[in-house]
Amino acid sequence: MPHQRAAIRASGIGIGLCAWMVAAAAAQAKPPTIEFDMTPSTGVLTCVPNATAHVKVTSKGSAETMDVKASGLPGKTGFAVFVLQVPKSPFGLAWYLGALTTNARGKGHAKFVGRFSIETFAVAPGSAAAPVVFNGPFPDASLNPPFNPVQTYHLGIWFDSPEGASGAGCPATVTPFNGEHNAGLQVLNTAGFADDQGPLRQLTP
Repeated sequence: MPHQRAAIRASGIGIGLCAWMVAAAAAQAKPPTIEFDMTPSTGVLTCVPNATAHVKVTSKGSAETMDVKASGLPGKTGFAVFVLQVPKSPFGLAWYLGALTTNARGKGHAKFVGRFSIETFAVAPGSAAAPVVFNGPFPDASLNPPFNPVQTYHLGIWFDSPEGASGAGCPATVTPFNGEHNAGLQVLNTAGFADDQGPLRQLTP
């Protein structure tokens, strides 16, 4: 009997150790992830005061996935999501990430795949001719300026059109922040973070 009890205790210790090792391995295998909220831009505080978005970025090693879940926005309205150098004017460098459309309740969800981490940047080693495709209020440049790597760690979301903004009672300001460079004003950003400490900087793949 004493030997049997000792064997049972040893078995229990072994099972507990294995469970701990499995849990530790699972915790270690969990991919790096960050989560943060976007807040209303200054220009929409009176017309869309309850706008918000929750962002989750998960590292996949060679790239990241970004889930953007927005609410408190006008229903059935299109928006454009940008990665930015700084979250509010003058914005610095900005690149178009993709579109987000709300349902009738003013909620929208978009998922993107790309480099959204401490390694997110833009660079122009030299000047080169650029295609001129759109000639609206903010026409395409035909030549780019050269610049060293610039890190882009912030996010911004714009009304896809001035009409969408005015329909929500916001100013019908025209900006270049959509695919055809004729968007409305910014509605959400990450200005809760310092200009040089944008949230994407927090993620190290």
